[in-house]
This record gives sequence, C-alpha cells and structure tokens, in this order.
Amino acid sequence: MPDGAEPILDVSDLKTIFRTRDGEVHAVNNVSFSVAPGELVGVVGESGSGKSVTMMSLMGLLPSPPAEIVGGDIRFDNEDVRKMNPTRLRALRGGDIGFIFQDPMTSLNPVFTVGYQLIEPLRIHLGLSKKQARIRAAELLALVGIPDASKRLSDYPHQFSGGMRQRVMIAIALACDPKVLIADEPTTALDVTIQAQILELIKGLRQKLGMAIIWITHDLGVVAEIADRVLVMYGGQVVEHALVKDLFARPQHPYTRALLETLPRVDGAREERLRSIEGQPPNLSAHPSSCPFAPRCGHVHDRCRSENPARRMVSAGHDVACFWSPPNAG
Repeated sequence: MPDGAEPILDVSDLKTIFRTRDGEVHAVNNVSFSVAPGELVGVVGESGSGKSVTMMSLMGLLPSPPAEIVGGDIRFDNEDVRKMNPTRLRALRGGDIGFIFQDPMTSLNPVFTVGYQLIEPLRIHLGLSKKQARIRAAELLALVGIPDASKRLSDYPHQFSGGMRQRVMIAIALACDPKVLIADEPTTALDVTIQAQILELIKGLRQKLGMAIIWITHDLGVVAEIADRVLVMYGGQVVEHALVKDLFARPQHPYTRALLETLPRVDGAREERLRSIEGQPPNLSAHPSSCPFAPRCGHVHDRCRSENPARRMVSAGHDVACFWSPPNAG
C-alpha cells in the first residue's frame, strides 16, 4: 500500500469455511490485506486457491449455509462490514463496492434488457427517477465504449458479443460510482484481442475515476501489466505479497517461482521447455497445520510438514509465508 495512505478496504485474518456432508472445508485461512484508494491489487493463484471465495466473503455473497465466516475482520472505509445490518450490506454491494463476475453470459439476466439491468441499481442505490436513471445508464454504456448507447439499452444480452457483454458488466459495476471495484477474472472467457481492449478500458477508467481495484486472475501476464501490488494465494492462504516489480524480479516463495517458470519468455532468456508444477492442490478438509505447498515443493524440509509458516517481511512491502530463503533473498 502507498506510504501514508489510509486503506479504503482492510482485511485481517479472514477465515471462511464450508460445512458439507463430508465435513468442513477450510477455504480461506487467515487472509490479510489492504487496498488504498486508487490502487490496483492483483490476486493470483491457480484454481481452488481461494481467490474468489475470499472476495465473495468480503461482499457477503456466499450462500449461508454452507459457507460461514468464522474469524477475522473486514473494514470498509473504517466501518466493520461483519457488523453491518442487511440493509447496509445491500447498500455496500453494488453501491460502495462494485463486482465484475467472470462470465458475463451467466451474470446478466437473459430475460431483461441491458437497460433494465443498468437502471435498477441506479434507482435502488441512488434514488434516481426512471428518466434520470435511463440517461445515466446510456452515459455508462458510452463510458465503457459501447456505440449507440441509448439505442442499445433496449437490447437483450444475447444481442451483444462476448466482449460487449463484459463491457456491460463493467458498466453495471460502475453504475453507483463505487470506491472499490472487484474484478473476478473478467477477461478469462475472451479472446486475446478483446482481453487487451478490456484491460485498456479498466486502466483508463481507473485513471479517470480514481477507484481502488482488486483484480482476481490466474494470469501473471495481466498482473504484470496493470497491478501495483500482488497477492499470491495457495491453499486458501496468502503465501506472498509484494510490489509487482519486486514479485517478478525477486520471487521469494517456491510456489511463486514455480508459477513464473510456467510462463513463456519472448526474449529468448529461457531455452528449455516450460515447466509444470507437479502434484495436486491441497485438500482443504483439514485445518492447515503444515505448509499447504509442502507436498509439491522442491525445498521442503521437516519443519514445513509440521508447522504452517506465518508471513514474514523480507524487504519493504514484500512478505512471504515460507521458512526457505532463496539465494537472491535480502
């Protein structure tokens, strides 16, 4: 987080479990992070690492049961989110915090026009009249680069391309001028050309509107392009946190280093075949009492199998949850 900046969102020791017939699933384990106004924080990790569950926990979007937040603090603009009543929580969702979901085809309601889905949050959260909300909805579609915005309000989601549907989702998330925007892999289902357009759109909107953004992805290339700081998640935990330039220059956790080694290099610096990460993601049915990456780690020792390492600082703004120190540490 920038020096001296007060966080708009501050999360401390968040724990979320799912109670199932087969027992408890420890999906989020002691996750802590903060985001300052205007900052873009990337959250990376493979599928099942806890990225989306963490962010949906913040918003109260997980079905309860089976999900339950069993520990930790969530503060938005210094207000305790876990103590909010249902009315305040609804105002937070879609109002103060916007959310862009991964698949716009399933996130948009196919039986309502795009205009209706934009106008409703404007009327609910901002109290606009129907006429005012329609004008604002057209402005939002134009803001995200949809031509003939006023006419397109009457169209249904299936009448938009995949990239245009994602732009509509961004417009809905921005409808009430949120202070924080959470984007859950919003470019995953799009081809590379449309991905590039969406990334440029987000960068432009961030500069224009000054909101904080949390960008969830498994794509380190996207993180390198847009993020200020990065959280690397594995097994429901943050295993490394750093400024984006430090993470790529001096990765400290074996999992982060393994992720980076799976990336192709266009500069010819790596001549050998791309590596894969051997083994399977951890079983989250037991409370973590050891390092979750230990079974797949090339630097594992006995302590890793009997103790779950806490995050420790390795340099200013860079911390890691690991007992091992790489040769470039310091």
